[in-house]
Parts: sequence; C-alpha cells; structure tokens
Amino acid sequence: MRRIIISGLLAATLAVSPVFAVNPDEVLDDPALEQRARNISADLRCVVCRGENIDESNAPIAHDLRLLVRERLVEGDSNDEVVDFIVERYGEYVLMKPNTSGANVILWAAGPALFIVALLAAGLYLRRRSQAKDTATALSSDEEARLKVLMKD
Repeated sequence: MRRIIISGLLAATLAVSPVFAVNPDEVLDDPALEQRARNISADLRCVVCRGENIDESNAPIAHDLRLLVRERLVEGDSNDEVVDFIVERYGEYVLMKPNTSGANVILWAAGPALFIVALLAAGLYLRRRSQAKDTATALSSDEEARLKVLMKD
C-alpha cells in the first residue's frame, strides 16, 4: 500500500513539474551561458507547436533553434542580438511576447478598445431599454372571453 501511495505522489509531482525538451548534448559547459540560453529560449515560440516555447518543444525545428541560440551565444552575441537574429530569420511570430511597436500597436490596442466599445454599446442599450414606454395594452372584453374559452379546453 505504501508503494502505491509513493508511486502516485511521484507521478503527480512529475506531472506538474516543468518539463524541458533540452537534450543533454545541447547543454553548454558554461553555466552562465546555459542560463542565458534558457532565458532566451523561454521567450521564443516553437513555429510548429505554437503554444510552447522552444525550450519545452520536442519538434525538430525547436531543437535547431535551441542549437542556433547556443551557437550565437558562444560566438559572443548579446541576448538582444540573438533574438534579433532569430526574428530576422523567422519573423516576429517566434516571439512569445510580440513587440509593442509599429503595426503591432494596433493589435495591442484592439482588445481594450473593442472592450470599451462593447461596454458603451451595452450601456446605451440598457439606457434605451429602461426609458422605453410600456406599449402593452389591456385585452378587450371579447379577447378576455375568448381566452377563458381557450383555457378551459
């Protein structure tokens, strides 16, 4: 019984722990450079997996990008230079957090702007609805009699 509980706890721990796809042969000997590579990789999107960064992805292109990041760092590039090099090759799509400059300003502002427009439209609708007159009229005596006959059946 004790073994089952321990194995269950171990499986649960492994399920919620972060899993990295970095292979041991990719890891740099210099811990500082390796940490820089991990930080850069966390901000680069896998072009195949879309929702994962290249550090978490097992796709071959993510493996190639991880190696490219490490090669550029070993050559002496700064973090920004490495990111700029990869963005130049693959486009801004590889950035997990796109830049807030140029045409991207429209994308960043569109969400909040549409939310404000929706709030204003909802407010106007509710205001007009509360000010609308009640147009319902009472039933005539013939209609009431007809309704009573229909309700009895």
